[in-house]
Amino acid sequence: MVTDLVMYEEEFDRIKLLLETLRMDASAKIVFLVDKNGQQIASVGEVNLVDATSLASLTAGNVAATDGLAKLIGEKEFSILFHEGRKDNIHISIVGQRLILVVIFDERSSLGLVRLRVRKASTDIERVLNEMETKAQMVGTLDNVSPFAEITDDDIDALFSE
Repeated sequence: MVTDLVMYEEEFDRIKLLLETLRMDASAKIVFLVDKNGQQIASVGEVNLVDATSLASLTAGNVAATDGLAKLIGEKEFSILFHEGRKDNIHISIVGQRLILVVIFDERSSLGLVRLRVRKASTDIERVLNEMETKAQMVGTLDNVSPFAEITDDDIDALFSE
């Protein structure tokens, strides 16, 4: 079940820290986290070198197109995509079936190292997503409680008897 999640500052900071750790551990240039609609959630690294908005939306489009290809050959999805360029490479992976993790790296790193580090980071990011979902459900439960639930008949009588 995919639901819209609310990300509070605490979760955003945790995700940014996870992305920065991934960037450093994988020797990557840039790490992005994007939702499947193409909205950038967070990014770290040499982000000023790319058009972040275009990268986010094109990545989501790439994942959507690849999902279509997967279905054509009977696969559920391709959870990892890799594009190799002359100077830079892009590793794209799906996290928690709702987010896209993009790692841009060059010759300072290797595909094997990136894949290894992405696997750990994905698990950590998914844990934060699950905590966000639990928190959203708790807040939703609290929001459904009437603000008048704790007012007693005595309180109402006292209000009108003055």
